[in-house]
Amino acid sequence: MPPKRTFDAGLATVEALRDVLPEVAEPELAKALNLRNNVLVAKAAVVTLHHRLTALAPNLAAAFPRFLENSAKSDPQCWAKNALAKSLAAFEYQEAELFLAGMRHIQLEPVWGGSADTAGTLRGTCALALIQCRELNSHRVLAHLTPLFADKELSVRVNVVRAVEQVGTDSAALLLRLRAELASDVPELLGACYSGVLAIEGVTAIPWAAQFLPLEDDAAAEAAMAIAQTHTSEAFQLLSTVFAKARDPWFRSAVLSAMALTRQQEATDWLLDLIANEQRHSADAHEALCRSAPSAATLDRLKQLGRPCI
Repeated sequence: MPPKRTFDAGLATVEALRDVLPEVAEPELAKALNLRNNVLVAKAAVVTLHHRLTALAPNLAAAFPRFLENSAKSDPQCWAKNALAKSLAAFEYQEAELFLAGMRHIQLEPVWGGSADTAGTLRGTCALALIQCRELNSHRVLAHLTPLFADKELSVRVNVVRAVEQVGTDSAALLLRLRAELASDVPELLGACYSGVLAIEGVTAIPWAAQFLPLEDDAAAEAAMAIAQTHTSEAFQLLSTVFAKARDPWFRSAVLSAMALTRQQEATDWLLDLIANEQRHSADAHEALCRSAPSAATLDRLKQLGRPCI
């Protein structure tokens, strides 16, 4: 690490490149990306992305392996690797080996009472970037992504689900179905699986997602929200049936929120009718509509009912 005064001056110099023309910044950023200091390189990568200087993609890529070596000392907190990978992903860099190296990287750093892995964000970023590498077919991409389903970091597991969803093939949908059926994870990840299957398969997957609703737990609420994201009449019809059968007050409220998010006029009308005529659930229905970015017509109707959104 350079002396603080030198470091601060270098950081200010790189940051100032944001405010110059891209063609002026480019040669200076190329020099900065060749530095050994991880924070300065991270800042240079961010400014390179700011200017969309895709010509510097080889410079970004050349810097990346430098911070994989003795990584806890050369790049604590993965500042450089995270910024480099994010910029390369945004530039649709095509060399898969770089992203695969990032996906495999584990960086243990000392914390109170032991050590902690600081490379979770890097693994997730690289997993999402891998799917754009055209040299890999969908089968190979899925083969590389699958081990990250067992990653210790939740953020990595969620990002790999999103990456698999973006692959978008029948095999990707089956992989997400399997992960959801195992149900051995937090609701956030299971919800990402439900949403991924529905995004790939569409309305035909609603009956599959519906099987997770009867438990009326957090994962069931995630399933309701995923079904709502299909924005279909079928979603509303199913959710209204689920609401009628639900026993748990919290889950009923979650289902009402999901209904509002279907964006179906019949759902909006149903919720407005509930507000007008059903005292027991009117407060939850009102909150669901107000949280769903309602249309001007819906806002007017709520005012007419004496229940405006605040």
